[in-house]
Order: sequence, then structure tokens, then C-alpha cells
Amino acid sequence: MAEFSGAERAYLMSQRLGRLATVDRHGQPQANPVGFHTQDDGTVLIGGYALGTTKKWRNLRVNPRVALVVDDIASIRPWRVRGVEIRGEAELLTGPHGLGAHLSDELIRIHPRKIHSWGLDEPEPGPDGPEGRSQG
Repeated sequence: MAEFSGAERAYLMSQRLGRLATVDRHGQPQANPVGFHTQDDGTVLIGGYALGTTKKWRNLRVNPRVALVVDDIASIRPWRVRGVEIRGEAELLTGPHGLGAHLSDELIRIHPRKIHSWGLDEPEPGPDGPEGRSQG
């Protein structure tokens, strides 16, 4: 299982929404916005209101390969994007969990196999440039 760096873990903990990609039985991709929760064991949990009735759940029953992309725009001027892509295998779980009573009993646990990130180690842009100092 691939492991998150400290910067990747901190970034994921600061975000609430990602896009989950699955593949249906005909090989067609599907991407959906999802809430996610990083876990201490290096996995990622995804819950939902009726997760067991969704196409993503049906897709994962046939093909457990999955990708989750979490990204945002940190700055427009200068342009700076950052994000994490997690590729791995999904484990479908059913039963009580601690993510919230408003979510259904079904959960998707992603076991990361490959992690790619960008823009996480760049300094925050300041008022006078990328490092907040006068350039000149």
C-alpha cells in the first residue's frame, strides 16, 4: 500500500470534497463528487446517504479499481493549483461506523496503491510575490 507524505496528509485533512472515478461493467468511466475521510491506517473512507444504491457502488462490486482526485486553486495571481490523486482498490463495507448517523451503513474504503500530488510544497503567495518579500 502506498503511503501519504506529511504534506499530502495535511492537505487531504484540509479538504472536504473530491471526485471519485470508477469504471462500469462496459468499461465506461464515471466520476462523482464525494466527501472523504482520511484514516490513521493510510486508507480513505467514503460514505453517502444511500451509498449502496448508487452506480459507483454497483461499479465497484464488479471492478474495485478506483481513483480519487482532491484539488483546489490556492491562488489565481500567481496561478497556483494543488492536489492529490489516489489510485487504488476499493473495499466495500457495510455496517455501523463513526462517520455520522446521517450516512447510510455502506462505506467505500480506498487502499492506495499509487499517490501523485502537485503544488503542496510551494510557498503560499504573499502580497509582494510568492514568498511575501519585495522582489528587487
